[in-house]
Amino acid sequence: MDGAPINTQPASMNRRDVFRYASAAGALVIAAPLTACGRQTVRSEAVTAEPDPWFEGQIGGFVKILPDNTVVIAYPNPEMGQGVDTSLPMLIAEELDVDFESVETVQMPLEIMPLEDGQYTWKYVGQGSGGSTSVSGHWEGLRQAGAMARHLILAAAATRWSVPVSELTTSNGVVRHDGSNQRAAYGELAEEAGAIAQSEEQPALKPASEFTLIGTPQKTKNAKTIVTGKAVYGIDAEIPGMAHAVIARCPYFDGTANSVDDSAARAIPGVIDVVKIDRPPLDGPYTVQAEGYAVVANSTWAAMKGREALEIEWDRGPFADESSASFRAHCEELLEGEGQIVRDDGDFDAAVASAANVYEARYFEPYISHSPLEPQNCIADVKEDGTVTIIAPTQMPSGASRIVAQVLGMEDRMKIKVLATRLGGGFGRRLSNDYVAEAALVSKAAGRPVQVLWTREDDTRHDFFRPSGVHHLKAAFDENGAMTAWTQRLASASKYYRRPNLPETDYWQAELYTDDFPAQLVDNMRLEYFSARSGAPRGSWRAPAHTANAFVIQSFLDEIAHQRGEDPLELRLRILGEPRDLPYENHGGPVFNPGRLAACLRLAAERGGYGEPMPAGSGRGISGHFTFGGYVAEVVDVEVDSDGTLRVPRVVAAVDVGTVVNPSGIAAQLESGVNDGLSTALHLAISVENGRVVTGNFDTYPIMRIAEAPPIVETHIIDNGDPPAGMGEMGLPPLAPALTNAIFQATGKRIRDLPIADQLRV
Repeated sequence: MDGAPINTQPASMNRRDVFRYASAAGALVIAAPLTACGRQTVRSEAVTAEPDPWFEGQIGGFVKILPDNTVVIAYPNPEMGQGVDTSLPMLIAEELDVDFESVETVQMPLEIMPLEDGQYTWKYVGQGSGGSTSVSGHWEGLRQAGAMARHLILAAAATRWSVPVSELTTSNGVVRHDGSNQRAAYGELAEEAGAIAQSEEQPALKPASEFTLIGTPQKTKNAKTIVTGKAVYGIDAEIPGMAHAVIARCPYFDGTANSVDDSAARAIPGVIDVVKIDRPPLDGPYTVQAEGYAVVANSTWAAMKGREALEIEWDRGPFADESSASFRAHCEELLEGEGQIVRDDGDFDAAVASAANVYEARYFEPYISHSPLEPQNCIADVKEDGTVTIIAPTQMPSGASRIVAQVLGMEDRMKIKVLATRLGGGFGRRLSNDYVAEAALVSKAAGRPVQVLWTREDDTRHDFFRPSGVHHLKAAFDENGAMTAWTQRLASASKYYRRPNLPETDYWQAELYTDDFPAQLVDNMRLEYFSARSGAPRGSWRAPAHTANAFVIQSFLDEIAHQRGEDPLELRLRILGEPRDLPYENHGGPVFNPGRLAACLRLAAERGGYGEPMPAGSGRGISGHFTFGGYVAEVVDVEVDSDGTLRVPRVVAAVDVGTVVNPSGIAAQLESGVNDGLSTALHLAISVENGRVVTGNFDTYPIMRIAEAPPIVETHIIDNGDPPAGMGEMGLPPLAPALTNAIFQATGKRIRDLPIADQLRV
């Protein structure tokens, strides 16, 4: 982790936030030289360390309108494939009333400003991608920015034509006054609009009934630059004089170097320097992840050859005996004792003692790596004048700024410029900026700009893994078939491990969400946590705990239903009950409505043909989940041959994330989540032996191939008109349990351990 708290919660708007959005809008809607637009084109083709006038206060903010009617909208959150380069500009364009087809979009660099107390705050708006909060967090603010921009355009037109603003209308970037038959494109009015003093009064937002853009399917704005190879990822970026570096990190959890001989490495042609990276304090948060030696060279190839030539004797550290098997045994042993009770409704023990039926089962999930297609990388240029430029694919540009200030001992973060490139996948890995810290340290030591590049093996072996753990579930039913008690006892290595200023007694908070299903739906409920010891770095991995908990809870429900002779869907609907808002204090709140989840289950079942007869060797499973404020249900079809060969021909999903901004984006997110969820359930696990990760490249971490992907993935959307909720991770959590429930129907084999791997071939 980067040594600073990472807030992935949706931002709540207050008056000060509104004014920031509005200020940004007012500063932006002014005319600009055409050359400024030209810089944006250059920016899309190559990232440079030179200041971009768009973001240097010359124009600033979210919207720029040029005299030639070019409209450029900046989106504040990093784009990593989740579609914010399209969905966030749509919010502005809706209120601005421009032709979205012709709008250009660009990503803002980090924009912060100092406070009097020495802390920093956002210059315009919070920037960062995580927790599926981009659209929900900016839902009102970016629309207000667009509305303010349109308001200033209208004011300029009213002044020019000496008519009341109330008599003006706009459409597709044109202002009209029907009474005088006058009209003007926004570009003609932009300079005058920019000169108008802005008031704090916020123009009214459109009601949903007047939306013409929000809710319509839009193509990904930057798709052409991606498929033509022009999109700039961090790994593509260059700056003049840049050297290249790779790092030999200690392979053992929290190990150190006893000795190093770098003479052979320094003799490799092209090698410039060898720089030591110190291990972070064992009792503190991560800055860099491991002790190591960076080989700096004039090419990546020379740096890699130099790394191979290093002779390092590693100390194996305090976790030298840890292995995947020993960790699981440790979790199983913990579950034999008493853990930390984190929710205890009613009288669980009494309810179980008096129950007509009691069911229980254990499930296991392994460590998982993020494995983004683009491995970690960062350019750092630490100059002698005390300024620093960072160019990196990061989900948290502010975290990059903080960690650079921390590791370099800088008090003035305004001297740190952070340019975030497009990300070649994030999935939570790039919430941590350890690779940024490495680059800053290497650049300072080498006295030149340096790009630190991780190899695939580096990325797999030094990840912040999704926590691994063993879940023990038990449920009780009375003689009338009502569920009377439920418990989930979890022994895991929490992702909050080494989180700053967080005691181990709070580690459960990232693993068990106290308001999750079936909280408030069963009278006697207990959640119990056991903090397991492990040296593996852990962090956020796609819908963090919800991914793991959805698998065990939705699988357990299926087990209960079959043992009771009930239909698994009917059991779920019976427990969920009627629509009503229940308090939900965890991420995705403030309410959970079981009726919305039930509606998704019914729709997925209907469209997916749930319950219809299937051929021998085929199965159809269902599951549903609430996460990040959204509701999703999935029906998965499987075909299993007699030799255990598995195919997934079809996945049908129903999703309710409130108001729909871009239906195409929702479908894309759902489909990617389905494929990632299937890949993970089928194949993925990180193996640990003798205190080190032994999994490496894709030969030992076999991401699902295209041939295994479901040929049919259907997305059915329920638009209920509520403010939008998160969509980034929705498709993934329900996939694994729907898959294994389908496998049970097809084969009678219950999968309780992930990944499935060769379990069907036994």
